[in-house]
Amino acid sequence: MVLILKRNYFPDGTNGKLECEGKLICNTIELPWKMNERRVSCVPEGKYFLRKRYSKKYQWHIEVLNVKGRSSILFHPANNAMKELNGCIAPVTKISGAGLGLMSRKACTTVKALVYKGLENNEKVVLIIQS
Repeated sequence: MVLILKRNYFPDGTNGKLECEGKLICNTIELPWKMNERRVSCVPEGKYFLRKRYSKKYQWHIEVLNVKGRSSILFHPANNAMKELNGCIAPVTKISGAGLGLMSRKACTTVKALVYKGLENNEKVVLIIQS
């Protein structure tokens, strides 16, 4: 399974569209690009594998693997990148501004169901991030 995240960069945040096989899954918000600096930058463009992960804070969620110089990059709910993200990706139902979105929990549920289904079918799930 291949997911494509197409981004637009703004000074106050990064907005994207997450697609699978040409179909829009949801929108995304992230921090602005700050040279891949930990906790303040969005993830660099590239190809990454995804896996299931559990934490007390987010319960079951998705982790982006092998981000150079970074760890614990997650897909998790957030509606304001600058206030709620530390380098992770937040699926949102609708973009409301640069790095801002609406109904993140709903979008997270959609992404999680799709990715988990692929993983349960023993598929490798790849995320390609591009502008």
